[in-house]
Amino acid sequence: MKAKNRDQSLSDSRELDGSYDQLTGNPSPSQSKKTIKQRFLKLLPCCKPSTTPSISQNSVEDDFELSTVCHRPESMDKLQEQTKFTKKELQVLYRGFKNECPSGVVNEENFKNIYSQFFPQGDSSMYAHFLFEAFDTNKNGSVSFEDFVFGLSIILRGTINDRLNWAFNLYDLNKDGCITKEEMLDIMKSIYDMMGKYTYPTMQDDAPREHVESFFQKMDRNKDGVVTIDEFIESCKKDENIMQSMQLFDNVI
Repeated sequence: MKAKNRDQSLSDSRELDGSYDQLTGNPSPSQSKKTIKQRFLKLLPCCKPSTTPSISQNSVEDDFELSTVCHRPESMDKLQEQTKFTKKELQVLYRGFKNECPSGVVNEENFKNIYSQFFPQGDSSMYAHFLFEAFDTNKNGSVSFEDFVFGLSIILRGTINDRLNWAFNLYDLNKDGCITKEEMLDIMKSIYDMMGKYTYPTMQDDAPREHVESFFQKMDRNKDGVVTIDEFIESCKKDENIMQSMQLFDNVI
């Protein structure tokens, strides 16, 4: 995948400061669905229009009859049953995924390289690491097409609870069932690092910590120093901006 030119990437990054929901990783409700779709799809290794064949092409590949990949995905019908994508959507997603990852899997290094192309003014490596961990559900150091579409199905087509559970899992770095301030701060710092120093308005160095303190005041209902899944979901559902930002993904693809 080739990144857009540096000026466009820098412009996109500057917009993030006012359009990026740093709790869920979702854009803010102020953006149109068309803008959301364009920005979201360009960050996915499988959705670059110029490299994705039409659905009618290469019919033999439609059922994943591939002899050159190291990892052979589940059958199309089975993936359709396990996700909320149609067969045609899965075909498009797979052809794009295979184009970027001929072996059938993507490792963390490649995943980070993909992200870095779109945030040249910042350091996206740590955020890409956290995101990769969220997609790598088997914890084997690679993301297969199945891993990718399962996660994408939740993000784009899941219920509000499904999406919030996925976001909670992203923040729960050690997977112990609760989010600490340190874990949320690590995520926040990675987002600010990814956005870079050239955002407008310019962010202060202590902005990530202030953001975390604000979140914990809202979410840590019993003041025990951690946020549980129930506290997380309850707080998010009461936040109108978070709910609206999640709904923007309903018709991305």
